[in-house]
Amino acid sequence: MKIKALFQNISIKQADVITILVVFFFTLVFVGLLVEEMYKEYERALEQSYVVKNHLIPDSTILEQNQKKLKALLIKTVLAIVTLSFIIFAIFLGLNTLFNKLLQRDTQTFLDAFKTAIDKEEEINKNSIFFQDFKMMVGYANEMVSKINEQKKSLKELNLGLEERVKKKTAALLDINKNLEEQKTFSQDLLKSQKEFLRYTVHETNTPLSVILTSIELYLMKNPKDRQLSKIEAAAKNIFNIYDDLSYLVKKDHIEYKKGVINLNNFLSSRIDFFREVAEFSLITFSYNSPKDELYVNFNETKLQRVIDNTLTNAIKYTLPNESVEVALKQVGSYVEFMVSSKSKIIQDTNRVFDAYYREEKGTEGFGLGLRLVKSICDEEGVEVSVLSDETSTTFRYKFKVIGD
Repeated sequence: MKIKALFQNISIKQADVITILVVFFFTLVFVGLLVEEMYKEYERALEQSYVVKNHLIPDSTILEQNQKKLKALLIKTVLAIVTLSFIIFAIFLGLNTLFNKLLQRDTQTFLDAFKTAIDKEEEINKNSIFFQDFKMMVGYANEMVSKINEQKKSLKELNLGLEERVKKKTAALLDINKNLEEQKTFSQDLLKSQKEFLRYTVHETNTPLSVILTSIELYLMKNPKDRQLSKIEAAAKNIFNIYDDLSYLVKKDHIEYKKGVINLNNFLSSRIDFFREVAEFSLITFSYNSPKDELYVNFNETKLQRVIDNTLTNAIKYTLPNESVEVALKQVGSYVEFMVSSKSKIIQDTNRVFDAYYREEKGTEGFGLGLRLVKSICDEEGVEVSVLSDETSTTFRYKFKVIGD
């Protein structure tokens, strides 16, 4: 594994040096083995010459001359072999160096081409490549560079187009934002003016309404009630209920409505008495039997009045003529249940009856805000609300928590 890791990051130049050293090493080994073998042959020849000298040939001079010739021949042969080996090694080294330089030049051409291809759109010249294999690679490389350049041009054109579109969109968005800011400022000014108008209207309406109702009461103390006066009183009380709704809507975000202990029996009786004239004018009567036990809730009086008044006026508005509005108050477990029931047209969508501006009977007067106000108060105070409507009756139920639970 270590050898494999070592050769994974080797360069061509380093590989050439290693190859030359390996070839040179094996050349030396080859020459050494060949010289050693010839030297052994020479020693055997000398041994034979000594045997011949002692047993067969009496003339030692001739023998010595033959030995010298043999030794000289050995030296010449060894020198010839060594010289030939180094000549062959030199030729190999030269050819290897030549081809390696050509290989390095072709490789360097590719490297330089890929380095400059990022900034320059230049193709590789086939004539500058020596090896045929690299010439084939040049064709593929040039084709790749050509496609990359085409894609770069397309992307550049696309980017220019996108930049232009972004500029136009940005300018359009700036104009839209400017218009929105102007509209926002206008809406805020309009809303502020509307609130000021409502606050002023509510404030200015209180006095004449109080005068009208007080005058009616004073008149009735001295004179009998007639139908025309009943109409005036009913209309004034309806206006007064609307005034109370508007007053609550104007003030609810600016003042804190503190809770207190309220006798629900007495409070409900007083509100029924207040609207009794209005109900009678619409040919409707109230039927309310006060419970024996006193029932108390911890609630804000203004909010409780808005819940009861709007529920009663809604019943007066939608109950069929010559029918009775049944009002009940009883304790159910840890809750006090306030219920208003009467015979009216069936409410098709009881889930939407508390939505703002929703009215199933389009011809009925009003804006449909009363029950929406009731629902918002109940949600704030944790009062459970339910509506049931069928052919027999329509019933609104409110569950208030008993004090201490």
